[in-house]
Amino acid sequence: MPIAREGWPYVLTLLALGTVFAAASPVAGGLVIGLGLFTLFFFRDPERSVPGDAGAVLSPADGRVVAVAPSADEPLAPGSTQVSIFLSIFNVHINRAPIGGRIAGVAYHKGEFLPAFDHKASLRNEQNCVTVEDGARRVVFKQIAGLIARRIVFRKRVGDSVAAGERVGLIKFGSRVDVFLPPGSEVTAKVGDRVQGGLSILGRLP
Repeated sequence: MPIAREGWPYVLTLLALGTVFAAASPVAGGLVIGLGLFTLFFFRDPERSVPGDAGAVLSPADGRVVAVAPSADEPLAPGSTQVSIFLSIFNVHINRAPIGGRIAGVAYHKGEFLPAFDHKASLRNEQNCVTVEDGARRVVFKQIAGLIARRIVFRKRVGDSVAAGERVGLIKFGSRVDVFLPPGSEVTAKVGDRVQGGLSILGRLP
């Protein structure tokens, strides 16, 4: 399985340290090597067959839907719907574009590091807010750091074109992604749903 390039420095460092420690203490060395292997697992980057549904809003991330509600924050438009996805350390952490189009805006905000399952994290945590436009269609999603995650990666720039489900970044070590669908959208995601980035459909645009 492919591994995200951002993960290799962590993996190689841990495996090298584990090998060194094992000479003095097999137990300590084994623990560090085990952590290195888990880090390799964490940064996995599986291939995905993106659905060919032009009106669909795809999940930008793997995880569990923890909220579907009218947006308390308004990065998109009044009356938009917020779908929040919690990513545990066992989920794939690659983020993908929810729709195809153009990156119309990227806004990074410093903040706190509340647990990602806390709904206050949507407003108070460190986050990266991304707007994707396709003509009159617009969807916003936020990459939100969590209690452990302290590094948000976004690989695109304003003006770049993206395909629906295309890899655009990742959040390291546990996090949250909020997606904002415009007024009039048909939202099909429900609290408790397990979703996969680039595969699961959260709703359809009006």
